[in-house]
Amino acid sequence: MAVLVTRPHPDDEATASALRARGFEVLLAPMLRFEPVAFYDDADVQYGAVLVTSANALRGIEPHLKGSRLLKLPLFTVGEHTASAARSNGFENVIPAHGDAASLRDAVLAAVKAKELKKASTLLYLAGADLARDLAGELGERGFTVVTHTTYRMNPVASLPHEVSEAFAANRVEAVLHYSRRSARAFLEAVRTAGVEISALAIPQCCISAAVASVVRDAGATRVMAAASPDENALFGVLDRALRS
Repeated sequence: MAVLVTRPHPDDEATASALRARGFEVLLAPMLRFEPVAFYDDADVQYGAVLVTSANALRGIEPHLKGSRLLKLPLFTVGEHTASAARSNGFENVIPAHGDAASLRDAVLAAVKAKELKKASTLLYLAGADLARDLAGELGERGFTVVTHTTYRMNPVASLPHEVSEAFAANRVEAVLHYSRRSARAFLEAVRTAGVEISALAIPQCCISAAVASVVRDAGATRVMAAASPDENALFGVLDRALRS
């Protein structure tokens, strides 16, 4: 019996390694595919800090980062995973939030209150093409100037890998891990196309957040569980509970 990871590549490999270390058999079906978007850093705009809500935003501009002035700026990230990617890319002052855009927004506000960041500073938000939350708008309502640069897009994958379809048909998948609303929707479309929707939705669906869980639940899944916090350790805890029940 295997756990299916729907997380995009290359992050799915890290998840698979962590699950195998816990004794799980793993199948991979990345339901979104990364595509970088052309990036241009306007040298006439002076930024006070950089905001990043996904490590993919850094992947999208990685070829432009060597010697970039951005590396010297404070970088606020959505969580520790993205913070680690930022440090690996050479950012010197990385401030991780607690796993979601709301906590990142609050980290920026706290930095201003502590006089570590000037509210008059222009913030550079490196973002994906599809945003689950209007972080720039929320900060704009609080008086910040935010310049958003789209650095990547995640395209839905239309079909499951053949071995995953076969595993569902043979009832060899014991749980599915979901990491975003968009990837969950792509998964639902893919299992319908493959004709394995009934078996796919009959098993535990372990979701990174309540918002993701609602997508799967609305599709008819009945064994849906959401992590208490939007991080992988919490998601693994959900998986453990789901398979014990």
